[in-house]
Amino acid sequence: MAASVDSVSATPHWIHVASLAELQKDGRATVNAGDHVIAMFYRDGKIFAVDNRCPHMGFPLDRGSVKDCILTCHWHHARFDLNTGGTFDQWADDVRAFPTRVEGDEVFVDVSMPRDRRSHHLARLRDGLERDIPLVIAKSILPLASQRDSIEAFRVALEFGARNRAGGWGSGLTTLVCMANLSKHLAPEDRPRAMFHGISEVASDCDGQAPRFPVRPLPGGASDAAQLKRWFRQFVEVRDGEGAERCIATAVRDGYDRAAIADMLFAAATDHRYLTIGHALDFANKALEALNLAGWDLAEPVLTSLAPVLSSGERMEERNSWRSPIDLVQILERAFEELPAALGSGRKSSPLQPRKNDLVPILLGEDPEALASALLDSIRQGVGVVDLAAIVVYAAALRLAQFPTSNEFGDWDTAHHSFTFANAVHRGLMRVESPELVRGMFDAAMSVYLNRFLNVPAAKIPELRSNGHRTREVLADLPALFDTQQQVNQVAARVTNYFSASADPAPIAAALGRMLLREDRDFHSIQSMEAAFPLALASHDAQLASHFTIATARYLAAHAPTVRAQGQTFRIAERLYRGERVFDEE
Repeated sequence: MAASVDSVSATPHWIHVASLAELQKDGRATVNAGDHVIAMFYRDGKIFAVDNRCPHMGFPLDRGSVKDCILTCHWHHARFDLNTGGTFDQWADDVRAFPTRVEGDEVFVDVSMPRDRRSHHLARLRDGLERDIPLVIAKSILPLASQRDSIEAFRVALEFGARNRAGGWGSGLTTLVCMANLSKHLAPEDRPRAMFHGISEVASDCDGQAPRFPVRPLPGGASDAAQLKRWFRQFVEVRDGEGAERCIATAVRDGYDRAAIADMLFAAATDHRYLTIGHALDFANKALEALNLAGWDLAEPVLTSLAPVLSSGERMEERNSWRSPIDLVQILERAFEELPAALGSGRKSSPLQPRKNDLVPILLGEDPEALASALLDSIRQGVGVVDLAAIVVYAAALRLAQFPTSNEFGDWDTAHHSFTFANAVHRGLMRVESPELVRGMFDAAMSVYLNRFLNVPAAKIPELRSNGHRTREVLADLPALFDTQQQVNQVAARVTNYFSASADPAPIAAALGRMLLREDRDFHSIQSMEAAFPLALASHDAQLASHFTIATARYLAAHAPTVRAQGQTFRIAERLYRGERVFDEE
């Protein structure tokens, strides 16, 4: 700002910093004003004052060069307008400019706190999302770490991802929701990093993608819910994404209750077998969970983003492995014919707890006909579908817990997909016990059956036994294991040692969550952990909790360590936020 000759007295905000004559002579000066270090410049009869820390990575701006009122930082060549502090390089952020005044030969600067920094951080978060700049995202998130502000940051990323990816809901938005769900299991100091990973993945997933142009709801008033559901399923059946999207938009506009909307989505997601290796149903679940976190006012852009996923998904009845040498689809179709009557019989029966010890060997066995029959019989006898789905999830988790490292590395993902799909069915049924969604439980069980050879030979799960280990020592050993490749069985042993000493899954969940956040993002590792932790916590059984935890810990150990470049970006942002010197001369 140009110097003024208005009289001003020194106040807590206006601080004397320099002699005008000396500043005119030298052209620049570095001064202290309260807690601030300020770079002063005198150019063409005007005085300028800016924060001496480059907002990009903290390099001293007094070492920069000035030409035509543009200050250029000499580390990464970020450029700033000296008048306003505005940057011409969006990866750098604006530098704070301080108003100046002159009284006689004395130069004063105004160090009043700028107003509405929250809006600035949210605006910069949008800049980072639009341009896929992880450091900008990280620096925006740290000041938004409070509960209120973190939800607003989540909303910003959720809406951005829903509107800016023509292919609809993808891995970026799923990662965002997984990280939000995982946050409750993490230590408070790790939660901003989880938010960083989630929002950065949205930016990466949308980068270079065309935006999504929404389809408006049907004109007119209230629609018939049963008819709209039929239309929706038919449009998905014939891969008509726009027709399906218009049905979703209409359901939201007409105020369908959340259970009815979930039922509509789940029906279409399970009209075909194991759609897109389970991702379609998992994405639908995550979209609904996102709205529970962010608010249902975003329902239309969020839920309509599922239409491309559902309508374009790969259907397993089109895959040879589901048709030959045994036609699993035929077995399932026969079971689905019996399912309505089985559900009716179950509702008339006294509630019955599932016999886990009887069912799990069948689910992990060699006979798909017996598997389908066992599930139908359990339903007829009064076993609740939510409880039964939990057994299927457990069987899927055992495929990971017993996965031998002699398999091809890519087969980890085959077992993983069965686990996360089974988990999606279970969570979906907890939301609404849709008869159509129950079919997904059978699909999940068949995918577990198909993975049986991935447990030949089965890796041994260590047994829980009192062995004198202390939980604190076990948790302290974990980071070193994840610093070395393929410490899969060693990690399983440590998890077993932990649960031999404690039945509380929460501390080891927080520790493993920190290990996950150290690594560069791996979509499946994130999905696996987000699925396993709630199951372990809800089991109220040390052995079950250990098995779920072993499953996700082994998967993470198989995929660690990574380069950890994303962690370096976040640490830079943390150091800048704390006011530390990122640039230090030796």
